[in-house]
Amino acid sequence: MKPPFPVQTPGWINEFKAFILRGNVVDVAVGIIIGAAFTSIVSSLVKDIFTPIIGLLAGGIDFSNIFITLKGPTEATLEAAQKAGSVTLNVGLFLNAMIQFVIVAFAIFWVVKTINRFKRKEEVAPEMPPAPPPRSEVLLEEIRDAIRSKPPRG
Repeated sequence: MKPPFPVQTPGWINEFKAFILRGNVVDVAVGIIIGAAFTSIVSSLVKDIFTPIIGLLAGGIDFSNIFITLKGPTEATLEAAQKAGSVTLNVGLFLNAMIQFVIVAFAIFWVVKTINRFKRKEEVAPEMPPAPPPRSEVLLEEIRDAIRSKPPRG
């Protein structure tokens, strides 16, 4: 249903539409979504694969239960300490986050390295010779050269 009076759309709305529909914004949005999915995969990799292996190699240490109680009752596990209301420094969780960061950085390094290798191959590809000038331009150059080569009248 049309309003009874003319409604003028503010100019910023059209600018916003143009901004949102630009390729860069869409690319960034897709990158963020893929990054979020990738983060969950890396979190599982660290938590479920690497942490147990590293813990086993370090003598059965469970990194997630390495913590320092600052205030409150001291408990055997982080979960029990948190349930008891203790204030803790979660050193093990920080170590897990650092391991996740290193894995993500390593994966991104290899992705960027691979992309750069493909870009270099595209740059090295032989370039096409420049297209010949249009016929009208060639004719104008011939006319100019003919005029320049004529001796002056007099």
